[in-house]
Amino acid sequence: MDLTPTPEQKMLRDAAHKYLRAEYSFDARHKLLATDTGMSPAHWRRFAEFGWLGLGLPEAYGGFGAMPDVIQVAEALGAALVVEPYLASTVLAGQVIAGAGSAAQCAALLPPLVAGEAIYTLAHTEADSRHELAWVAASARRQGSGWVLSGHKTGVPAAPLADAFVVAARTAGTAGDRGGIGLFVVPAGAKGLGVTAYARYDGARAGELHLDAVALEGTAALGDPAAGLATLERAFDQATVAACADALGAMTAVLFKTGEYLATRKQFDVPLASFQVLQHRMGDMFAAVEASRSMLLLAALQADNPVAAERARAVSAAKVAISEHACYVARQGVQLHGGVGMTEELDIGHYFRRLTLFQHGFGGTDHHLQRFTALRAV
Repeated sequence: MDLTPTPEQKMLRDAAHKYLRAEYSFDARHKLLATDTGMSPAHWRRFAEFGWLGLGLPEAYGGFGAMPDVIQVAEALGAALVVEPYLASTVLAGQVIAGAGSAAQCAALLPPLVAGEAIYTLAHTEADSRHELAWVAASARRQGSGWVLSGHKTGVPAAPLADAFVVAARTAGTAGDRGGIGLFVVPAGAKGLGVTAYARYDGARAGELHLDAVALEGTAALGDPAAGLATLERAFDQATVAACADALGAMTAVLFKTGEYLATRKQFDVPLASFQVLQHRMGDMFAAVEASRSMLLLAALQADNPVAAERARAVSAAKVAISEHACYVARQGVQLHGGVGMTEELDIGHYFRRLTLFQHGFGGTDHHLQRFTALRAV
């Protein structure tokens, strides 16, 4: 198996890093977080012009490439601490629509997403679901030729920014059953839909979704309204890989910024980088970053594997390993910066926040260890 990025993937990665280094400084990001939306529509349009919003989506609807291409851009986004909802819209919601939607639904929904004209997000998690995708209690019942949705969703990424939500709701059975889960497109302005917005630990926007007898047309259901779990599992695996790439970008940035700090900060009239014990710690950080890169590439190559068990094993292995490395690199970065590493004004603390959230997002270490063990036994 060749883990070397293709020339096209290298060009995609380099172009993303070049644009973000020039246009997405830490100070500019700080100003974005202080706005009402917490993102830049101008940057979002540029992402669309570069083709980033169509990565991994079907070519028939304006997309191109696959997960090995997605991770090139996701890594650059993590390195720049980008707060625009790329992962929520393109990877999570986009992959669910592409996986479950009919040709007509995809033709109506995906081109606006790819063009940057619409932001979608997936509303799946509930208060009691933790990381179990089958735990869906929100209900969807038939009413004439349409549907009525009721329930509550928590931790919805980009909720206050979304033009439409892809909502997981149960059409049959009880919470925990693998069958009976449907996927429904709910416009942001639908009657009975409420959004409670908030800023996450890393500053990005999220929210709670309240569905109070939201009436939808029959065409709002994506595919089979009782068989959405397989699509959810595939989309979450792909989003986990993209999140790992984002974390790798953040870890790489922490490594280089820490190296630069140690080379310029002096103690006893000599740079901190001259102390052997700190050199060893930097070497361990470098090893953690490179080990994460290898695990990420392997998971990305398995992300589109039609054998779900093989895909899931690779994704869980990567999530566990990269989470452990991210924790180590983030802590070392803050410690080696000393007291200044804890200040709001320095970017290193914001990388720490992003990597901390990554460790718990899309399933923590315990969840993925259990899943990997169960799949290995199978």
